[in-house]
Amino acid sequence: MGFSVLVASALCTFLLPLLLFLAAVKLWDLYCVSSRDPSCPLPLPPGTMGLPFFGETLQLVLQRRKFLQMKRRKYGFIYKTHLFGRPTVRVMGAENVRHILLGEHRLVSVQWPASVRTILGSGCLSNLHNGQHKHRKKVIMRAFSRDALQHYVPVIQEEPRQASPDGEQQLVEAFEEMIRNLFSLPIDVPFSGLYRGLRARNIIHAKIEENIRAKMARKEPEGGYKDALQLLMEYTQGNGEQLNMQELKESATELLFGGHETTASAATSLIAFLGLHHEVLQKVRKELQVKGLLCSSNQEKQLDMEVLEQLKYTGCVIKETLRLSPPVPGGFRIALKTLELNGYQIPKGWNVIYSICDTHDVADLFTNKEEFNPDRFMSPSPEDSSRFSFIPFGGGLRSCVGKEFAKVLLKIFTVELARSCDWQLLNGPPTMKTGPIVYPVDNLPTKFIGFSGQI
Repeated sequence: MGFSVLVASALCTFLLPLLLFLAAVKLWDLYCVSSRDPSCPLPLPPGTMGLPFFGETLQLVLQRRKFLQMKRRKYGFIYKTHLFGRPTVRVMGAENVRHILLGEHRLVSVQWPASVRTILGSGCLSNLHNGQHKHRKKVIMRAFSRDALQHYVPVIQEEPRQASPDGEQQLVEAFEEMIRNLFSLPIDVPFSGLYRGLRARNIIHAKIEENIRAKMARKEPEGGYKDALQLLMEYTQGNGEQLNMQELKESATELLFGGHETTASAATSLIAFLGLHHEVLQKVRKELQVKGLLCSSNQEKQLDMEVLEQLKYTGCVIKETLRLSPPVPGGFRIALKTLELNGYQIPKGWNVIYSICDTHDVADLFTNKEEFNPDRFMSPSPEDSSRFSFIPFGGGLRSCVGKEFAKVLLKIFTVELARSCDWQLLNGPPTMKTGPIVYPVDNLPTKFIGFSGQI
């Protein structure tokens, strides 16, 4: 009798909760699959939907690239999953991505996860649509015109030379905390990722507001040119409208995220690849020498847009870096109507993630894909013949507004690095992680030594 009670107790304690859990998972999967569009004869893409409510978000957050690589190997170029509270289809491959990127406003519309929209705010460019997006993008693009970039060159050039923090440690920590929690479950409770991200965001907003008020008091911009923030300030005051401080803070925060984190990631990858491939670094230096950029400091040619545009091989090094290690892994959309893609349906209302890193990995255009070979981007340029095989800045109407600025910054960074020092990666080839921007797991410990000038 006692043994029977013990068995029954064990069944109630362990087996019943397990059965309830498995039943919940099955019901969850059926619920997700039932949202397919019955009017479309095509099936849903293959894949799994994960745990109830959480979906597969936890696996993605914890495993990142490993999780995505496993999914690609198992399900191919298009598969279903459940991320950040919504059913999602992940898409890769030039043709599939082309269909998504060129379908903006017609088939899909941008919609980042709820945590991103909450932290960055509804007033930033990535969360605007149609006419609002078009007008705001036009305003911001003025800050990245060729003339504006020319003004930025000497300012950018000083940054790698100084290579020292500016003392704003609290702001740096807040920014890193915000980025870490940008993609999190949409649960705003104490100590949750969203809660920590919002607290960090508020610190950044306070500093930006201080900067805005200083610009307002100064009236005329320093240096005789207007930066993106100044242009946005003028935009919000147009036609006698009241200055919208919250919208300005959100837009400036987005520009900080898009302009700082992505270029910092690419610059780190440049150090890694050039540190591992000294022959490529030597070819960069040879190009600099031919252009008069590798002389003694009092003889070397000044950098400007015209000179930078002549550095073709250096530009190819940057492209190859962005091919192998794109800072942003992909982009988010929502299906405006049920789509047919590659033999599957994507139901209306489902999220669509187009993958940049996977699309680069599977592109037939590139041979020896894992090899770091900048020469592959010498004439003819591969992205000209298949532009959706190489999409480090996205594409279509939502392509990155600051892509020309990023190219200029990375070229200047490469030039300053190549002509001032040699370096050694202390831990060898780094393991890369996505969180949400790509960066080395070990933070790339590196030993720098002065460059002798001999090549």
